[in-house]
Amino acid sequence: MGYAILKSIHLLSLFVWVGGMFFALYCLRPAAGKLEPALRVALMRDALGRFLRIVAVAAVLVLVSGAWMIATASRVSVSAGIGFNMPIDWHVMVTLGVVMIAIFVYIRYALYRQLEQAEAAHDWPAAGAALGRIATLVRVNLVLALIIVVVTRIGAAA
Repeated sequence: MGYAILKSIHLLSLFVWVGGMFFALYCLRPAAGKLEPALRVALMRDALGRFLRIVAVAAVLVLVSGAWMIATASRVSVSAGIGFNMPIDWHVMVTLGVVMIAIFVYIRYALYRQLEQAEAAHDWPAAGAALGRIATLVRVNLVLALIIVVVTRIGAAA
């Protein structure tokens, strides 16, 4: 039961994070592109600020629940006397997940601050450039998430 709860927390947190990235990139960003620069930047800064706070919680939940599930699987295997060798798909998931979190941290603490500073200075080209860099890294994270899903599904089927 505890493992099922951890897995649910893990997956729900990922749904929020990955779904939010998809929405921001392919729904919100194109719609905001029709606004004048000051309104577009204000909308995107506000929406991203809210989303980044939510993702911070989701990323912590993903990290903690994932580590806990790996530790649980290890404990159960060792106590059963069969030892524990983490499957390769789990290694891929952990590695790419950590990369995704690092990218999120960079977006939140470097690029988002650049966006805020550019908006405060009414420097719309710099704000647009920051938004563009954020969008590029969000695309990278979406690709990493897709790789994780494919690799873990293939690993589960093997």
